[in-house]
Amino acid sequence: MDNKYEERLGTASMLPLILKMALPGFAAQLINLLYSIVDRVFIGHIELIGTDALAGIGVTSSIIILISAFSQIVGGGGAPLASIALGKGDRERAHRILGNGFSLLVLFTVVTSGITYIFMEPLLRLIGASDATIGYATDYLSVYLTGTLFVMFATGLNSFINAQGRPGISMIAVIIGAILNIGLDPLFIYVFGMGVTGAALATVISQAVSAFVIVGFLVSDKATLKIKPKYLKPDIKIIGSLFALGIAPFIMASTESLVGFVLNGSLSAYGDIYVSTLTVMQSAMQFAAVPLSGFAQGFVPIVSYNYGKGNTDRVRLCFKYSVIIMFSFFALTNLFMITFPEFVAGMFTDDTALIKTVGRMMPLFLTGMTIFGLQRTCQNMFVALGQAKISLFIALLRKVILLIPLALILPNFLGVKGVYLAESVADATSAICCTVIFTLTFRKILKKREQT
Repeated sequence: MDNKYEERLGTASMLPLILKMALPGFAAQLINLLYSIVDRVFIGHIELIGTDALAGIGVTSSIIILISAFSQIVGGGGAPLASIALGKGDRERAHRILGNGFSLLVLFTVVTSGITYIFMEPLLRLIGASDATIGYATDYLSVYLTGTLFVMFATGLNSFINAQGRPGISMIAVIIGAILNIGLDPLFIYVFGMGVTGAALATVISQAVSAFVIVGFLVSDKATLKIKPKYLKPDIKIIGSLFALGIAPFIMASTESLVGFVLNGSLSAYGDIYVSTLTVMQSAMQFAAVPLSGFAQGFVPIVSYNYGKGNTDRVRLCFKYSVIIMFSFFALTNLFMITFPEFVAGMFTDDTALIKTVGRMMPLFLTGMTIFGLQRTCQNMFVALGQAKISLFIALLRKVILLIPLALILPNFLGVKGVYLAESVADATSAICCTVIFTLTFRKILKKREQT
């Protein structure tokens, strides 16, 4: 078996390796971001109904994020474990992790989509859908849910391609789906006059294509880590390890949904325009956060593989380059959006009132994100090193311990501004705390590995 792609993780020059591994994921996630962004851009510009339709799509995002978060138990937890196993030479365990991950994704699809269909309208009302926006929300979500399995496969299995040192394949899978989505959106929304239903249908078709490419590779002879029927049978120990490490990435993703419930619910009391404002600003925030998730998918396998090998000097070097790149990107992109908020808002809507509201609230909302690259790097390093407990605490810190209480408390003193300011305060505080924890524990983790 030709394992040259895996072996280069432990031998190639570090900075070129990071760029070769991470840039395809970075580009893929940047393009993948267009799945949701393009939907919102086209929907926000629908004549007469754009602002209400945008708010309707905004409230569905909390449910969509929660559903897709389950795939992170497999992708965010399983892929690093598979990389560590490959680094140790335990290929059997790596295959079992992938096979059990595949089975879990099917189970997650059945459970999450079924529950959402049954309780769709009450959930949307709870998040903040009003009489004016509930119709758009249900139209979009009811179609989107038909593609849940494709979303699970596309987001949950892609990391296993990176674990084999094949980020180019991963990038191609995402790009094909994203380009298709960009083409289908205007066709379904405007030409066929399907509105928000057309946007959801375009996304489902696009995710299906990406999923077929990913699964197709993982069952082919080109893959060194493959989906095989004999490894699909549930293994309690393997599933337990997936949950142990994957719960942190799951919480990182799912708490975004929980925050959506709280923030949209709070903002709905001030009017639908503030819900639309949050939708625009969260979309803008994703321009920094989502591409760097792709970048992390590139450096995490390098760290995990070398940690498994015991090459701790390469782990340190990978962290050094990664933190510089991720911090700089977060800082520059968020400073741009803080400086030109109305320009950013104009990408999503022609509504003058909405643009001006975003202009006032964007600096409050994003200032804390300027240093958030520190947390993203340190948090992904903990996952890459298999540090489940620390990863879990940090995942809970930002959203559950800090943001949700702040979002409920600050509006009592600052009104609607307090809802947006809560995000910024939580982001900055958690980034500082995460960096301090990482500084205190990183050397101990590597020293323990060196002694084994």
